[in-house]
Amino acid sequence: MRHPRRVAGATALATLLVALGGCATLPRGGALALGARYVAMGSSFAAGPGIPASADTPPNRCTRSTDNYAHQLARRRGLTLVDVSCSGATTAHLLGPWNALAPQLDALTPDTALVTVTIGGNDVNYIGGLFAASEGTRITAPAEAAWARLAQDFDRISAEVRRRALNARLIYVDYVTLLPDGAPCAQTPLSAEDAAASNAIARRLAAATAEAAKRAGAGLVRTSALSRGHDACAAEPWATAYLDRDGMRTPVAYHPNKAAMTAVADALDASLPR
Repeated sequence: MRHPRRVAGATALATLLVALGGCATLPRGGALALGARYVAMGSSFAAGPGIPASADTPPNRCTRSTDNYAHQLARRRGLTLVDVSCSGATTAHLLGPWNALAPQLDALTPDTALVTVTIGGNDVNYIGGLFAASEGTRITAPAEAAWARLAQDFDRISAEVRRRALNARLIYVDYVTLLPDGAPCAQTPLSAEDAAASNAIARRLAAATAEAAKRAGAGLVRTSALSRGHDACAAEPWATAYLDRDGMRTPVAYHPNKAAMTAVADALDASLPR
């Protein structure tokens, strides 16, 4: 007879994978060893500003949180986390230095077992455009050259991960959905046209991330799909709005909240073999 706890655990895992509906692509390789080195790279959507406890002492401009998805996953799996994600980062800051910060890719070592990457939004002014539009400036679609550079940089990042950490499992994690498909709400003060333009950028960014993961043979967590119905206007949001219910500016607008980070950690945990 099968042990009831094992049956329940297997059922829960299967339920989560079905619920993801293709949101997580299973990467190749065996189970991660206890204490395995895990390098997390990316922008603020990986770092977790405003989720409130700082992972760095003293706190710094990268605003990494102890409850971002990387920290949550590392605690669950007993991994040795090196979190070099940083708010405001672009692909250039993974590939090269950023003032006093070393390239994020420099955190990789030959014994690195897991790498996660959330990047690209700042390359195409995704969040910057939302901030500007919320203050009355129209959103401008990124130039085709910016999308082409982003694709090239994704491939350079993937190649560097393979070169520096040959046996590492690479997983791309895309951006949480920020706006509903329909009309924006009072907490996201955008015109219908700007909301549609921002959602178009978000869809193309998700597609670019998925294509990069496919080209690299990497794993993929489709946070953009996983978070549909949990936008900043939803009853159970996984993203912060621009304004709170009292019409005041939120401290960290248009970013994932702790619920989003936990959902990503859940998806990563479910996709990794045990």
